Amino acid sequence: MLFQSIIFLLGLGILYFGADWLIRAASSIAHRFGIRPMVIGLTVVALGTSMPEFILNFYAVLTGEDALAIGNIIGSNIANIALILGVSAVMLPLAVDATTLRKEYPIMVAVALLFYLLASDGMISRIDGGILLLGLLAFMIFIVVDARNHSRIRRRTAERLRDTGEPSGIPASESVPDLDITGPAMKARKRVGLLLGGMIALTLGARLMVVSAIEMARMLDIHPVVIGLTIVAIGTSLPELAASIMCIIRKDSDMSIGNVMGSNMLNILFVVGLVSIIQPMSVEPVSISQHFPVMIGFTLVLYPIARFGYSISRFQGGILLAGFAGYLIWLLLPHI
Repeated sequence: MLFQSIIFLLGLGILYFGADWLIRAASSIAHRFGIRPMVIGLTVVALGTSMPEFILNFYAVLTGEDALAIGNIIGSNIANIALILGVSAVMLPLAVDATTLRKEYPIMVAVALLFYLLASDGMISRIDGGILLLGLLAFMIFIVVDARNHSRIRRRTAERLRDTGEPSGIPASESVPDLDITGPAMKARKRVGLLLGGMIALTLGARLMVVSAIEMARMLDIHPVVIGLTIVAIGTSLPELAASIMCIIRKDSDMSIGNVMGSNMLNILFVVGLVSIIQPMSVEPVSISQHFPVMIGFTLVLYPIARFGYSISRFQGGILLAGFAGYLIWLLLPHI
């Protein structure tokens, strides 16, 4: 038990540094190219923090553990919204940009519903995987076009401000914060090094924490089904939690929300899509009838919470955490 506890703490430390490196690199990229922090959160940060889900699902499917793979995605997406946004909001209320609710949020809902639809026949086939990867391509095209439009508007506004002295009109939520640590002068080699190092550290840290937590749970005679539905799903969401907390520490709530929304979409479009191309995955009836509706329910309830005052307050964060705790209790009681 002592050895596993040490491994767990080691993984936690690696996870912290990985999140710090990833956020520093992502913030520098946003500053360098004038990209909305939300966009960086939806892409670069989300991809990095989704790597543990991909690695775990890849090995799970190769060893015939399809239920673990699907359960990991569903559980991780629930944890991303209820646990991570809940914890982040309790730490510091999160400002929500109206543009995010108008553009990116509907895409996240559509992706969740598409996942449910494709899984409803009890199988994620290679054709389903191809559909998800096409969705990923469409999403990336949308992100690139939106980023270019935003950059063009910023450039024209800056030129008008320079020529006429008029106010820029750029919302504060869309401005890129001037972070002393990252700064626009960060060299490209260092930026890439921090980005790759952060992704690797997040994956390694999460792996160490999940493996050690599973071993400790087995030593305590906790049911293996409970371990798969709770520790694995929450464990692979730890990078998102670490990255979001670092965003909060650096007062960048846009990137924190973008990380969660982007991770939920990439977990489905990238992880499930690519893994099912390699090996089709079966979906258990209990997941279709119970766990998918819970995932979609948390996805839908996020809108009224975020829409009220365009923020997620500490109280609302507490509601999300209470909902997550209730889900865990409902999940654990039959197996204890």
